[in-house]
Amino acid sequence: MRFLLIGRGKMGSLIAETARANGDEVAAALGRRDLDAIGDKKADVVIDFSRPEALPEIASYIRHTGTPLLSGTTGFSPAEKTRLEELGQYAPVLWSANFSLGVAVLYRALRQISGVLQPDFDIEITETHHKQKADAPSGTARLLAEAVDPAHALTPVYGREGSCGRRGKSEIGIHALRGGTVAGTHTVHFFGVDEELEFTHRAASRQIFVNGALHMARLLPGRPNGVYDLQKILFGE
Repeated sequence: MRFLLIGRGKMGSLIAETARANGDEVAAALGRRDLDAIGDKKADVVIDFSRPEALPEIASYIRHTGTPLLSGTTGFSPAEKTRLEELGQYAPVLWSANFSLGVAVLYRALRQISGVLQPDFDIEITETHHKQKADAPSGTARLLAEAVDPAHALTPVYGREGSCGRRGKSEIGIHALRGGTVAGTHTVHFFGVDEELEFTHRAASRQIFVNGALHMARLLPGRPNGVYDLQKILFGE
């Protein structure tokens, strides 16, 4: 398969290396300085692990060519996320904050149990990443918060200090830790009276995200235009 990669950071470089090792072709790997060259490239799938600022050029390319798009870029504003989803009119588009199979299963499990626990349990999410990660909280933390509170009935709290330390009943705490070279650890805590339940996913390296992204990219060509997520493809939703 022929991939066009957007983003030459650590994830982008590892995707290119893994794709080539698997016998795939990398048409180009573009960064912010040469993104204007995207117009004359041809590929089976565009894989984007860059920054939200690259969206206008990517969107123009997708609208013009109808090339399937897989995006793992996080940090989109609500307006940018809407523009990304609008590309589903022109091509199959798959966006996920995390391409780990384990996280996909965790998301599904949280959706099934949170309604049972939420009335009586307080929910907090902690996430830990390497010190170079730009956005906080992580896209995966936001994804897990969506799983436990799809109706947005809870108020997100991103830190507590001083007189704000006492927890409100309708809050969901989302806390970001940064340091070292941690690939990604996410824990969802359910605190009840005299009991606690927690779910943790730990990524030992970025390779799990790379493998997942490439696997899903191979499933996009030939699908009808539209917006997809891992749940829709993996579980047939």
